[in-house]
Amino acid sequence: MSHENTAVLLLAHGTPNTLGEMAEYLGRVTGGRALPSQVVAQLQQRYAQIGLMDRPGEQPPPLTRWTLAQGRQLASTLAAAGHPLPVYVAMRNWNPLIADVVGQMRAHGVTRVVALCLAPQNSSTSTGLYLGAVMAAIEAQPEANPGAPRMALNFVESWANEPALIAAFAQRLVARYPSACAEVADTARTNLASLPILFTAHSVPRRTILSDNGVPDPYPIEAKRTAELVYAAATRQLNGLGEWRFAFQSQGVSGGPWLGPTVEETLTALRNQGHTAVVVQPIGFLCDHVEILYDIDIAFAERARTLGLRLIRTESLNESPLLTEALRNLVLRQLGNG
Repeated sequence: MSHENTAVLLLAHGTPNTLGEMAEYLGRVTGGRALPSQVVAQLQQRYAQIGLMDRPGEQPPPLTRWTLAQGRQLASTLAAAGHPLPVYVAMRNWNPLIADVVGQMRAHGVTRVVALCLAPQNSSTSTGLYLGAVMAAIEAQPEANPGAPRMALNFVESWANEPALIAAFAQRLVARYPSACAEVADTARTNLASLPILFTAHSVPRRTILSDNGVPDPYPIEAKRTAELVYAAATRQLNGLGEWRFAFQSQGVSGGPWLGPTVEETLTALRNQGHTAVVVQPIGFLCDHVEILYDIDIAFAERARTLGLRLIRTESLNESPLLTEALRNLVLRQLGNG
């Protein structure tokens, strides 16, 4: 089957390139609702602690850098598999914006788009918003070319259970877990039982998982299922894994109650059970960015220290070959759908 004029579109959240862009960026995230200046300043401080500067640096911020790298790897892997397709990267809340990238694709002659979010678990607050943005961009036919055919869209709504994705997360866990146990045992100068594992995913407002037709949003179920599958895959490779927990992280400050349990609550519960360390693995994120580099590595690590816990995080997927394999499999599956 010919895939001429077909292209892949990877979708990510987006992040500002400089601290001075924070207010405008947050306005895009909130749909135009201005946030108090103290909230903007607080987020600027967090981003500064992970390396974002007042002026553009020599390389993009982590989320942008890793997402572009994932796109390049996917293009290379597809070409090696005999499907040399162009791979575009677009952001929902910052540059390169989805509307602009879809316009570039149209100008390049693309007539079919295979799009997928770099957020594996399906949620109306992520997948649904990305889908809406892509469809709006496709339907916005330029006045200069009103008779041109509209792009066909193959959109991947969920890949929370994709085997290569599960294998990628399990690989990271297996690589870090034994050394984490050894480090803690050496510090405590005793043989400790296996460390507990805490899987995390980004929280969402509780109201977003409810629906008018009575069908709940699949996000919390899919996130916990990913964690369950990663733990099962890791246990097949490594004996002696400790118990696992799941928590939602990075709850927002507005919009009513958000999904829990929170990471903070779970860390307290682990300490109350007598644990002195925990291995944390975020399974809702595919690369380093502020929710990992600040929320986990700085904020949660400090919270753990105040409780008498040591927090050890697994490496993010970033440029994991298994992640690239998962993305390739998803694209090839869509290419077979017509």
